[in-house]
Amino acid sequence: MDQQIIRKAGLKVTLPRMKILEILEENAEHHMTAEDVYKELLARDEEIGLATVYRVLTQFEAAGLAERHHFEGGQAVFELNRGEHHDHIVCLNCGKVEEFVDETIEKCQAKIARKHGFNIADHSLTLYGECTDPKCPNRPD
Repeated sequence: MDQQIIRKAGLKVTLPRMKILEILEENAEHHMTAEDVYKELLARDEEIGLATVYRVLTQFEAAGLAERHHFEGGQAVFELNRGEHHDHIVCLNCGKVEEFVDETIEKCQAKIARKHGFNIADHSLTLYGECTDPKCPNRPD
């Protein structure tokens, strides 16, 4: 299946691409940095260098397989492009990222766009705050 996904994206099937896609699929609920992917490869005894990880993630992004996000104060993170729109909320203390979909917000954005004479082609909404998790490692006391 992963081979078909890579081929459909117009990329040649290689071992690094297969392994990196597998890691992104297995961690679909998380946004991973290139370093996170690299550490996971090391844990699996895969000999794929960090430069290759960056290159493959950039290729996945260009091919539409993955999305890159630059959340405030953090490194670029990647997630699989599942073809479904969602927005993000990010903790400013620990960097935790949650995805959400809210139809009211979507309708309001469309209404605002129409009011200003626009048709929305795409958008990205990221909310920033402080998570309420008592285990948040950087939570202010």
